[in-house]
Amino acid sequence: MKIIPLSDSCIEEACAVLRGGGVVVFPSDTVYGLLCDATNSQAVLKLQKIKNRPAGKPISIFVNDFTMMKKVVDITLSQENILQDLLPGPYTIVLQSKKVVCRLLESERETLGIRIPNYQKIIDLVTLFNHPLTATSANTSGRPPFYSIKSFIKSVSHKNQTIIDLVVDAGELSKNKPSTVLDFSTSQIKTLRQGDLHFDNAKIILTSSEKETKNIAGTLLRDMLRKKEDKPIVFILKGEMGVGKTIFAKGIGEKLGINNIISPTYVIYYEYKINHPLINMFIHCDLFNIEELNEFKHLGLESYFKKGTVLCFEWGEKSKFLLDRYKEARIIVINMEHKGDTKRQLTIEQS
Repeated sequence: MKIIPLSDSCIEEACAVLRGGGVVVFPSDTVYGLLCDATNSQAVLKLQKIKNRPAGKPISIFVNDFTMMKKVVDITLSQENILQDLLPGPYTIVLQSKKVVCRLLESERETLGIRIPNYQKIIDLVTLFNHPLTATSANTSGRPPFYSIKSFIKSVSHKNQTIIDLVVDAGELSKNKPSTVLDFSTSQIKTLRQGDLHFDNAKIILTSSEKETKNIAGTLLRDMLRKKEDKPIVFILKGEMGVGKTIFAKGIGEKLGINNIISPTYVIYYEYKINHPLINMFIHCDLFNIEELNEFKHLGLESYFKKGTVLCFEWGEKSKFLLDRYKEARIIVINMEHKGDTKRQLTIEQS
């Protein structure tokens, strides 16, 4: 078992090992993973021995983009449109397999888990290798994942050390959970496993980047539009300065095809007319400078509470006057909190 540091040159060395049917421990955007050629049955059997994984339990794969994804699984245009908002990111997407990769990686239903990670070194490796790679964590079955090579070496058996060909050491990884697993293989999307970015029973979502915050906003809007209700959709954004309210609003705007969203702090709100099958107007409102309830009377916002309009209020703590008068609106309240330098916690309440 050879150990090398993460570097530009390690990509070529890892690729050479993989082409020879070897197994590589490699960092990812979640945990240290165990990689081999997903099209090589002997390499997959070798990986299963290391994982001590029972036969019939599926193993996910890494691809570098949607082009490679379409070569190994069936994906519709509508599914791709949804996934474009989620990937690259900490998700494993389950779709029907095209039987291109080793059959041992598929489920009994002939589905396959796919990852496009938000980690450039993995993307570079898959691109150079030009085939999918396995995307399973480096721990044996039933044991916790590894975030450092030091802890991996302490735990891995001597037998497995002789089977693993190469270890790429990127130091201590962030303590992210394994990816969220979403099953797209049936008519209704199901969450099979929840990772760091998830919707749970308490409707709490954790995000670690602006892109993830935008993706969540777009996903929530998409879910609201699927209900096809004859009501305005209203997002109420609460939270302190710098928590990401404008980023969330931009995510809603981009989902509607608006890419020039700017904060309306000084003019209170901007009106965006759009060409969308269900929505004809987006109102982005910043209530930071509103001091008195009677100031709402001069804004004229009441006229926008109608079918075909999406409204988004930053500093939504001040919006109670309007919401009390328009109870027929579809209202989504997002409480946003800092959870470290980059992470944000979004707590969702819906009317």
